Amino acid sequence: MAMTTSVISIQSQVVHGHVGNSAAVLPMQTHGLNVAAVPTTLLSNHPGFETMRGRVLESELVGDLLRGVEERGLIETSRYIVSGYLGSRANGDVVAAFVRRARQINPDITYICDPVMGDSNLGVFVADQVVECICSELVPLADLLTPNQFEIELITQIQPASWTKLDAAAAKIQGHRGARLVVTGCTLDDTPNGSLENIVFEGKSCTRLTSPRLPIVPVGTGDLYAGLLTAKLTQGCSLVEAARSAAATVLEILGRTVAADAHEMQLASVIDLLGPKQTEPPQ
Repeated sequence: MAMTTSVISIQSQVVHGHVGNSAAVLPMQTHGLNVAAVPTTLLSNHPGFETMRGRVLESELVGDLLRGVEERGLIETSRYIVSGYLGSRANGDVVAAFVRRARQINPDITYICDPVMGDSNLGVFVADQVVECICSELVPLADLLTPNQFEIELITQIQPASWTKLDAAAAKIQGHRGARLVVTGCTLDDTPNGSLENIVFEGKSCTRLTSPRLPIVPVGTGDLYAGLLTAKLTQGCSLVEAARSAAATVLEILGRTVAADAHEMQLASVIDLLGPKQTEPPQ
């Protein structure tokens, strides 16, 4: 039987730790999805360590891999394209061109853009040209975006410290093609103390999902969340259901990470949490 690919995931890859595809692919696989994982980097580890080996991959190589994906007919069978950390402006241009080609081949494919540019703890951690590419090329193409609170400010130039400002920022993004959004890790002026919010914008409706804030922020949680969100959507969950389920799983994984006194997410030891629950609808 031929293997049918369900998701094309274009993100960074590391040897040690869990960021990019090294965090996002496993939860999708545990939901029974075949994932075409296309790397934008090959690195020994994320840059939070004192040393890092490897490199951002050349756009010619990334583009060549995506041409191979196209030649194998994976666009026709896939329901989602997911993009994350790009590494360079040229890689972003390649991804944008691929999404446009994919829509011509399979108009039903959904593009999920995780606009990885920075966060409130680290600031902007990509080059200015990458920020420009994401904001001008990828955001207008996206059907669904998963920015954190810091990244939505980079995209819209609106500081979303209040609900009114965040709503205005989301509306500005939705003006491109009516994209749905899940804005993660929000702390607004009315967010309960000790909590974070993931806020879902879908059409003219919005849903605020509150989670406890834990005393740990390991690298890669956003990538893991995007992978879980995508997996839940393929299971037939609504966006709100998928966002709620993905957040609950990430929270439990972080709780176990704290209990183990670890700094990196230990995904192999929590693999039982990454798959679908028995109450979720079948694929």
